[in-house]
Amino acid sequence: MIKHYKIFWFFFILVFIFDQIVKILTLKGMRYQSEYLDLTFALNTGVAFSMLSFLEHYLKYLHLGILLILFAYLFWQKEFLKEHIVAFGLMLGAGCSNLLDRFIHGGVVDMFFWHKGFEFAIFNVADVMINLSVALILIKEFFLKRGKNDRMD
Repeated sequence: MIKHYKIFWFFFILVFIFDQIVKILTLKGMRYQSEYLDLTFALNTGVAFSMLSFLEHYLKYLHLGILLILFAYLFWQKEFLKEHIVAFGLMLGAGCSNLLDRFIHGGVVDMFFWHKGFEFAIFNVADVMINLSVALILIKEFFLKRGKNDRMD
């Protein structure tokens, strides 16, 4: 299991540092505009699509509580963590990076704005990694495991 924890912490730290670097560059004024995607700056004081922003500074404690519960659950459910070690490393590294933003900046630093064909919410690297990790878990749980179970029947 030690090997799995190393993999977890590798992806956790990789995502955390990469996300924070992009956010630092954004805060220092890095901007870009194109036909499809702009690199801009927005401080999201809520969660997705600014929901729950009415909670103001209390939201960071809710965010912290959810992350602590998820950490505790995963390290208690070692087999589930082991099956999805990369996905949870990505997810929790990204979640902790966004949490750090809440404590330091009063909200989450967002920078990517998709606007070709439709205007999408402004998001960041951590948001992409969280969605990627959920997709990895769902693919493995519903498609790869189902395929194994179908062959065993």
